[in-house]
Amino acid sequence: MDKFNNKWMRAVLPALLIHCSIGTVYCWSLFKGDIAAYMGSSVGDVEWAFSIAIFVLGMSAAFGGKFVEKDIRKSSLLAAVFFVAGMAGTGFSIAQQSLIGVYISYGVVMGIGLGIGYLTPVKTLMLWFKEQKGLATGLAVLGFGLAKVIASPLIGQLLGARNSEGVLINPENVYTMFYILAGVYLVMMMIGHLMIKKPDGYTEAIAQGQKFNYIEVLKNKTFIGIWLMFYLNITCGLALISQEKGILLFVGFGAIGLVSSLTAVFNAGGRLMFSALGDQLKDRNSIYKIIFISSITVILLPLVFNNMNGVVMAFLIIALLCIINAGYGGGFSSLPPLLADRFGLHAISTVHGLALSAWAIAGLTGNQLATFILDQTGSYNVLLFVIMALFTVAMLISIFVVKPGKVDLPGEAVEREKALATS
Repeated sequence: MDKFNNKWMRAVLPALLIHCSIGTVYCWSLFKGDIAAYMGSSVGDVEWAFSIAIFVLGMSAAFGGKFVEKDIRKSSLLAAVFFVAGMAGTGFSIAQQSLIGVYISYGVVMGIGLGIGYLTPVKTLMLWFKEQKGLATGLAVLGFGLAKVIASPLIGQLLGARNSEGVLINPENVYTMFYILAGVYLVMMMIGHLMIKKPDGYTEAIAQGQKFNYIEVLKNKTFIGIWLMFYLNITCGLALISQEKGILLFVGFGAIGLVSSLTAVFNAGGRLMFSALGDQLKDRNSIYKIIFISSITVILLPLVFNNMNGVVMAFLIIALLCIINAGYGGGFSSLPPLLADRFGLHAISTVHGLALSAWAIAGLTGNQLATFILDQTGSYNVLLFVIMALFTVAMLISIFVVKPGKVDLPGEAVEREKALATS
């Protein structure tokens, strides 16, 4: 058994199994129309299930961090139970044509599994990769990004053939697909649950006498700055990613599927590249400065050269979408090591969970921001200007609010003074 007790078998593989399962939430666009058609509901009504899932993901991570901190074995099991139950429940709700059931199963139950499952492998990876924390979290979050690439062909096969109008020939496939996926992900997540393990000799922070104070963290200027720039990065990313198809059609580029696959690769690649690069930098916050500067630049180019011919403009737009996707993914993977550098590893699951509440709020505002601007102006240029302005605000926060160096929370200072007094 000793040969399996290493960072690849006890941290990396379990993390990929868990994240490649729960990351399937991003396959929603592949079947939301089929769900709506089978249930006789509008796509807009069904769409709320995804928004609820992302919101619950963020909030369950925010409130579940302390539970994950105590026992990753229990948290990985809980994540598997909730995610698989939510997946199977979604299939049952579709079969019963219950929209409320879909909201509860896909949105709430599966959302809890998503939040707990997303947090569970992160600290374990950073403990096994102490000198390469960015690479470690990049590997985990890479699985979340790759899930769509891996699952999309399987989902296409399970849904089956379509007629000339794009309607499923066998509509029942839409709910049987969820039953099959639930079985597949149950196996994957249970293997991850059985394999995941912290390094031998690691002692939890609770045993070290360190206490966690939510209020101290939530009031901390550095945490607020990190939360805001993380929120703005997700909001801007979702605002553009949600309009990917429309923007490409507007500039006359029709190979939507090709660009979608390309941006998915950049999204996944950015998760590994940016976080791993952070290991080589003096301050991991520099990664966010790179993300924001590159994002502002690629948005500015098509605005400045908007009179160029169609081919050049299409190239600039594709480059824009790829870079934004890379920065969107990199923002997720670079967050845990940045928080660990500022607040320490002893309560990283809890601090990371609190920061992920930004994801919950951004999940409700990102798409809606783009829709509102386009409804009011009908102009993609206005959308790009607004997103560029938000990236600029995020850049200023990164420079002036998120300062270098470890944050000394009041509670930690008291604990240290007590330790020095008794030593």
